[in-house]
Amino acid sequence: MKRVITFGTFDVLHIGHIRILQRARALGDHLTVGISTDAMNFSKKQKKPVYSQFDRMEIVKAIAGVDEVFLEHSLDLKGEYIKKYKSDILVMGNDWEGRFDEFKALCEVVYLPRTEGISTTELLAEIRASASGLA
Repeated sequence: MKRVITFGTFDVLHIGHIRILQRARALGDHLTVGISTDAMNFSKKQKKPVYSQFDRMEIVKAIAGVDEVFLEHSLDLKGEYIKKYKSDILVMGNDWEGRFDEFKALCEVVYLPRTEGISTTELLAEIRASASGLA
């Protein structure tokens, strides 16, 4: 069995998230997804996610092809997560290209292209702009 692992915040789920999860799953037989904790997300981006870490876990777990989810507490623990979940392949978006090459000693590292024209940050900005225009 080939085991694939990927990580993300997965806040305000959109087609880009679905596509990267589908493409990650297609690389193996089992897909494990690490969901960034609220605290980790805040430390990276200085903002809280729209949905709580537990809601995001539940949403991602409900996606066809996702076999297992867990909370990712630190970027520094990626190697430990790869070992713990016996991963053969680490999948990340190509916006992280080269940043996780250090794990090639533990598993194959694959950077997948992001879906053109979609970004959670831009989507949230559009939602906020629309909401402020309606007030």
